[in-house]
Amino acid sequence: PASEFRCLSPEDAVSVFEIEREAFISVSGDCPLHLDEIRHFLNLCPELSLGWFEEGRLVAFIIGSLWDQERLSQAALTLHKAQGTAVHIHVLAVHRTFRQQGKGSILMWRYLQYLRCLPFARRALLMCEDFLVPFYQKCGFEALGPCEVTVGDLAFIEMQHSVRGHAFVRRNSGC
Repeated sequence: PASEFRCLSPEDAVSVFEIEREAFISVSGDCPLHLDEIRHFLNLCPELSLGWFEEGRLVAFIIGSLWDQERLSQAALTLHKAQGTAVHIHVLAVHRTFRQQGKGSILMWRYLQYLRCLPFARRALLMCEDFLVPFYQKCGFEALGPCEVTVGDLAFIEMQHSVRGHAFVRRNSGC
């Protein structure tokens, strides 16, 4: 298929890391997830990831894990709480040649629709830098305020999106 959305597997980890490294190191100097952490989450909870492939090549992705508390803490960066009802979105990244085409918004929309199909998922949480707040608000997230988590000098805003309530899932979506 020319364009495909699917959950990522551990075999996709290197491609994921290459896109992530290029996307984040130029902006913040660090990656949200390092290669071993990407493999960790793709082994533990591949169903909480989504990759966008064009002509078999990964062009954008989201990696998430489950969290069991109201707000994110430092532990949320590396833990997957299997009994959690909040999906912690660790990273969304788009390959540099596919940016500024709306792919990040489309992928987030697809991911949130997919989460509605998961019976345990109640909400999605993420943390982002100030300049990304408008992007995530356009995707339907609301700001919860400053995040407890810091990475080096970076401070973040915590945001959430309910995945329960209105279902906008198409009839043949596979849910």
